[in-house]
Amino acid sequence: MSNILKINDLEKTYTSGSKKLTVISNISFEVEKGCIFSIVGPSGSGKTTLLGLCAGLDYPSSGTIELCGTRLEDLNEDERAALRNKEVGFIFQNFQLLPTLTALENVIVPLELQGDKNAAKFGIALLEKVGLGDRLHHYPSQLSGGEQQRVALARAFSNKPSILFADEPTGNLDEETGEKVIQLLFELNKEAGTTLVIITHDLDLANRTQQILRLKGGKIISNEKTRTI
Repeated sequence: MSNILKINDLEKTYTSGSKKLTVISNISFEVEKGCIFSIVGPSGSGKTTLLGLCAGLDYPSSGTIELCGTRLEDLNEDERAALRNKEVGFIFQNFQLLPTLTALENVIVPLELQGDKNAAKFGIALLEKVGLGDRLHHYPSQLSGGEQQRVALARAFSNKPSILFADEPTGNLDEETGEKVIQLLFELNKEAGTTLVIITHDLDLANRTQQILRLKGGKIISNEKTRTI
């Protein structure tokens, strides 16, 4: 099976005055297409920094990143943005919905930017899948945390991404609500055939994925497949 993400000898260092802080170092791994892959580690281990690099949101100090068959270092900022718009979806811990837009508008914005004339129809179908068919015209402030994250799920899958990065997707939710969101995430992912990369400190969640990369102090301490992909 082909790899959708290839990371080779990645390092990210920040400079503050005369001091250098290396956040991640000597990171190499591959993610197979269609895999559910988790990156785990304690706070400060470099998980979110690594996600930003993998998705082309930031530049490494050294090393190479190949995303969906394209070397990110060969792309300028506009080309990176175009690649993300076409191939990548995101889910964040704090939902990141636009407060002045309704649930439906939040979901279909990426589609409308691409000129999709069926955006509204597809957005409604996605929101119905996540159980929010009766919340289409509600604003984020009128939705619970779990409902907001379900809107974010629908938005993440709206552009039919090849790979989806989920950064602590249940971090702001109680256990019961978080479990419902994860079930929906896995169901939507299976239906769409998307590659899923989950950043989490939740080992129970990580153990439900097919491969676990463990970070500590910005370095890989283990990389193991837990089940057949």
